[in-house]
Amino acid sequence: MIARNPSSFPRNDQGRPALSGLPFWTLLFSLLLGGCQPTVYLMPTPVALRTGELDPFKGNPNLEATNRVRIFYATNRVPIGPENQRFYTLAHEEAIHLGEAELEIGSEQTLWEKLYAGSTVAEREEKWPLRLLGAREVATLWSRQTMEPLSPELERFFERLNARIDASLHRELTIYIHGANNNFYRGSAQAAQFQHFTGHNAVVLLFAWPSAANLFRYGTDVMNTAESAPVLARLLTLLARHSTARHINILAYSAGAMVLSPGLRQLRNLDGKESPETLRQKLRLGEIYYAAPDVDFRSFLHDLSEYKEMTCNVTLTVNLEDSVLGLAQDFHGTSRAGRPDLEELSLEETRWLIEASRHTVFDIIDVGNSEIPGFPSGSHGFWYQHPWVSSDVLVQFLYHARPAERGLARYRTEKDAIIWYFPEDYPERVVEAVKRLDTARRQACQQDGGNAPPPGNGAPGR
Repeated sequence: MIARNPSSFPRNDQGRPALSGLPFWTLLFSLLLGGCQPTVYLMPTPVALRTGELDPFKGNPNLEATNRVRIFYATNRVPIGPENQRFYTLAHEEAIHLGEAELEIGSEQTLWEKLYAGSTVAEREEKWPLRLLGAREVATLWSRQTMEPLSPELERFFERLNARIDASLHRELTIYIHGANNNFYRGSAQAAQFQHFTGHNAVVLLFAWPSAANLFRYGTDVMNTAESAPVLARLLTLLARHSTARHINILAYSAGAMVLSPGLRQLRNLDGKESPETLRQKLRLGEIYYAAPDVDFRSFLHDLSEYKEMTCNVTLTVNLEDSVLGLAQDFHGTSRAGRPDLEELSLEETRWLIEASRHTVFDIIDVGNSEIPGFPSGSHGFWYQHPWVSSDVLVQFLYHARPAERGLARYRTEKDAIIWYFPEDYPERVVEAVKRLDTARRQACQQDGGNAPPPGNGAPGR
């Protein structure tokens, strides 16, 4: 059996696992299990990019005409293999391993011109798989290691990360946290395709927590998310101290919410004496986006009440027919934040949720109640599978725009909560919205000598 608890590994005086003490077959079995995942194919082109009016690729002065994508990563999986060709097992530890991964869209024969053309139209001639070419580990922050001063290896990592951030258009960092049943490859591929459709303008870092990559080991994934939440909190502290990012944005998908939600609460409690505004400036947390979150609904609201004021904005996407979250609800015995049951809430909790939807930096998007053509009622992976939703995610992260500024419409519930949805004319709305946001960005840059932050005032946009 593969050990799950880091205390079960022999460790040296730095808190580092002594891998030489592990049986060979344990390592091999762990590696093989980590590789048994279906191929990820490039997601559909976001609807905003299909008309030819918007082209993030042409707006990137540093664009490399290649079908390869380089992302950064941080993981608390136990590594094996040489540092320039790492493999990450299903076992976890408290250390944070940092590096770069390179992926290829298509094959060696896929020309950039063909990939570019297929990334800006609705229908493609072929499906392009994403292949992980390799993961190069640059540094490790051990469990008992201080963050200052940085080790030479950590300095090299931040030199590479900050060089990419400083050269990017928006000077921001986006962290992607994958869901359950994911190995390192699958999480990397999802992060890479997000980066690709930003026109390679975004700098993306994958947080690869140790999912067992097996549907029948969901319970193990649930336990590993709890172990990974404090590791994420430590990673965010490290990035806030040593990265040059104006904002650190986070996209958590499915069970990744069980890492992010308690991780942000723990991060808030680490500096409990400081005001939310001080923490917001110190941590620079930007967009916090929960895509189909598989996390206990009431726990999610409790966590949110503690950390929401130290972020620019929190977005919750909901599909009341989400089939995967229906199964997760059966497993846990409580509803999930992405498929919430309001009957579970007390009167006080219900009032808080209604007020939060109306007056604070918290947006609820009802994806399942939208007028999206071809949207499967039980959809779970809609953030990347459906071109309307993926467009909205991209616009929100690139512009820090609130729902009304991005082309979404709203309705009020019987209890006066504000809910956002995709109207039937969303494709036209989002194109016009981005044109307005681009104009606002250019004007802001001209007034500030080219150093203005992205448009979007961080206000709720009610």
